[in-house]
Amino acid sequence: MAGTWQHTTVLLNEAVDALLADVSSKTVPTYVDATFGRGGHSRLILSRLPAAGRLIAFDKDPEAVAEAARIADPRLSIRHEGFRALGTLPPGSLAGVLLDLGVSSPQIDNPARGFSFRADGPLDMRMDPTRGTSAAEWLATAPVEQMAEVIRDYGEERFAVQIAKAIAARRQERGPLATTGELAELVARAVKTREPGQDPATRTFQALRIFVNAELEELQEALEASLDVLAPLGRLVVISFHSLEDRIVKQFIARHSRDEVDRRAPFAPPRPMKLRALARVKPSADEVAANPRSRSAIMRVAERTTA
Repeated sequence: MAGTWQHTTVLLNEAVDALLADVSSKTVPTYVDATFGRGGHSRLILSRLPAAGRLIAFDKDPEAVAEAARIADPRLSIRHEGFRALGTLPPGSLAGVLLDLGVSSPQIDNPARGFSFRADGPLDMRMDPTRGTSAAEWLATAPVEQMAEVIRDYGEERFAVQIAKAIAARRQERGPLATTGELAELVARAVKTREPGQDPATRTFQALRIFVNAELEELQEALEASLDVLAPLGRLVVISFHSLEDRIVKQFIARHSRDEVDRRAPFAPPRPMKLRALARVKPSADEVAANPRSRSAIMRVAERTTA
């Protein structure tokens, strides 16, 4: 049930401060919270947004959409879509875009969602359980080579091949995996060593979640779309929680923070840069102590140029 599972928003004030840095200078500012979650960032944005402002929120999760519907503020509209739909907004219409990536605590803590190995539940892992293929459905038929590739590339798991072979052997002997507990137990047997303090299943669960939800592909699409929908001097604020996400964000901002030369026309004037990198922020020691799940977060801030 929505609201049962609590969530602590990471980098709450830092993200909203960066997003709304010059809100007072804008006549009718429109912002996007591209991952509403449980609304921590959205509620603070609304508290600082002028009466003429507007906040558009996106989320795949029906529970998040239901939570947003509880906010009685006409300036807020919620769309039951992933943030790849950012590109459907009018060009140059936004004063800022916030992307808070990863999984919310209610999704992790609720065993019925299938994101966590800490409590047994259906092996689902979909951000939107009403659409798409669950982790269990995919693992029931995926070839060993494809499973190994996903676990290696998205989980950075060095035992990916051993895990994939163990899943295939389990399918043949006893039928497909159905629960998070079954997968966690299988991975624990296949992974021979692990970093101190890390559960053997951590990387595999991360990999399957990223793959099932096409998270990296969606992130790349949303970042590219942000260049079109942000108005000049509009802010892009992205909070990532693992190296794969942060690498994409870092490289995207770096690539668009310099003039581009068309190699096919080397003597033509370079295309002017589209972004200006502003900041890289990590949670304070106090925040990490209060919310250990914030420890891996990195926030990057960029500004759309006037070019």
